[in-house]
This record gives sequence, structure tokens and C-alpha cells, in this order.
Amino acid sequence: MSSSSCSASTEGRDTLAALQEFYSETCAAPDGTPADKFALGAVGEDWGMSQFWYDDETATRLAEEVIHEAGDGGRIACVSAPSVYQKLKQGVVDGSDRVSAVVLEFDRRFAAYGDDFVFYDYNDPLALPAALQGGFDVVLADPPYLSQECLAKVAQTVKFLKRGKVLLCTGAIMEKHARDLLGLRRCDFLPRHKKNLANEFRCFASYTSRLLSC
Repeated sequence: MSSSSCSASTEGRDTLAALQEFYSETCAAPDGTPADKFALGAVGEDWGMSQFWYDDETATRLAEEVIHEAGDGGRIACVSAPSVYQKLKQGVVDGSDRVSAVVLEFDRRFAAYGDDFVFYDYNDPLALPAALQGGFDVVLADPPYLSQECLAKVAQTVKFLKRGKVLLCTGAIMEKHARDLLGLRRCDFLPRHKKNLANEFRCFASYTSRLLSC
């Protein structure tokens, strides 16, 4: 077996294992009935991958925001922000049926979302399908790490994807980098996580937002 076919085989096994883990986690009811696969927390946080999910209020507010800014028929890219993608797919936010969304994630458990899932490694920020370039009215990104190096790479991805507006959720300490790398300004809205984090988080936008006060 060639090294390339061996690599492909290994990747396939990794994806299968991730899918099995996803379905194990989402089959949570005592009678074995699958839970809503789009529920917040349907995929458990993996702190080793720096995963920290938004609380329901934050996910809802951000979903409302990107729907409003994308407009009818708009396309939304959720980069390392699966909580917002899940909220968009639940069908509980007004207008969610009039937009489409994809989730870019390193965690292959999210491959359970089918064609909406795009494997993404911020260390290789432009290793994405060419068809996605310039294809999104709103790009929402939540870099996994609070570092200039991480944000700089995610910024490359954002610029590749966007044809419209950018919304970034990250630590308040990243404000200067958000401005320098993407020309974003801070919003008053405070995003919160299901498990309180020590670092203060903020949203940064490329546009004037009424919902997020920026």
C-alpha cells in the first residue's frame, strides 16, 4: 500500500470514529431516542482542542445578527463557531430558513452535518475548496486561540471566504490585532459561554451593527 493510500485510509478511519462519537453523544435520551443533533452541546466540548461553546442567549443573538446581515438567500460561514451554526439550523431563529450556512471545523465529529461541514485547520488557512472563495455574505469567526499568530492565520481564511461582512468573536485583548488584520471595530455586546471563561470576550465587526451595538 502506498503512503498516500495509507494516509487516506487513516483519515477515513478517523472520520468514521469521529462520526461514531458524535452519534453516541447525541443519542442521550434514556430510551435511546436520538437527541436533536443541532442542539447546543450536542457535540461535547473538547478543551484539548480549545472548544468552548456559547450559551444559548449568545448563540441566538449571533444567529439573529448574521441572518439580518446576510439577507434573504444569504450565505453564512461559521469558522470555528459551531454553536452559531447549530442555532441557525435549529429553525428557531426568525429568518433562518432564508439563509444557508456551513461550519468550518477541525473536529471531524462535525462531519455528521454532511455537506455543511468543511474540514478546517487554521495552521493551513487556505487549504479550502476553491468553490468557497468569495462565496459568503457574512463570515463569523471565533479563533480557537488568543494569539496574534492564530488570528493572523484565521484572518487569511476570512479574507478568502468573504464577499461581504465580517464578524469576529475573540478575547478583548485581541482588539488591536482585529483592527490591524481585518479593519474591525469593537461592539458593546458581550458574548458569553456555557462555562464561564476567565478571559473577557468581545465581538468585532466590519460594519455598523444595531443588534450588537457597534
